[in-house]
Amino acid sequence: MESRNIAAPLGTSEHLSPLLLKTRRLGLPRAEDLERLAVFRGLRYYDSHGDSQRESQASPLIPESGSEGGLTHEELAIALLSPATPYSQQRIRIGAAMLAAEGNQPESLAALALQERCDPVVRYIAQCGHDVEPANPFWDKLLELLPAGNSSPLHCELPHPTRFVAMTGITRAGVGTIKQWIRPRVSQPA
Repeated sequence: MESRNIAAPLGTSEHLSPLLLKTRRLGLPRAEDLERLAVFRGLRYYDSHGDSQRESQASPLIPESGSEGGLTHEELAIALLSPATPYSQQRIRIGAAMLAAEGNQPESLAALALQERCDPVVRYIAQCGHDVEPANPFWDKLLELLPAGNSSPLHCELPHPTRFVAMTGITRAGVGTIKQWIRPRVSQPA
């Protein structure tokens, strides 16, 4: 199977990514390492192989600060969505979940998305987030900060909006669909 980057569905070329250079310096040379770090940081929804149980071997200890020795949740999300990252529907879904991590700042995400040239992908995800959580001001602010553009070619290459949410059919309240955006859970102090 041919390997391609996220740049292909965007109809653009891959670029030298400052953010991915940083992740490599931090000991995260592969996209799979970024995915494992997201699971380590609370995105248990995608922990299909029990990576959180082997977290010490799966991910280096990388602080969540934006300093040279750390990587913020915003940087992790955008690194997963960068056009220079190998294309994977699941990787895009993990990046979408990390976009919505508690404490993320829309201003920081928008600036990083523009730097990494993944603003059409982030805009698509933010629009999906707005549709699922219309009362959440995070999505409104992120959409406001990103340039509007024609993202229609993205719809066939990016995950369907339902792939960014967990949905129920029957709950204690009865039959009905409840959608909840997938995001990392904040670790509780011991």
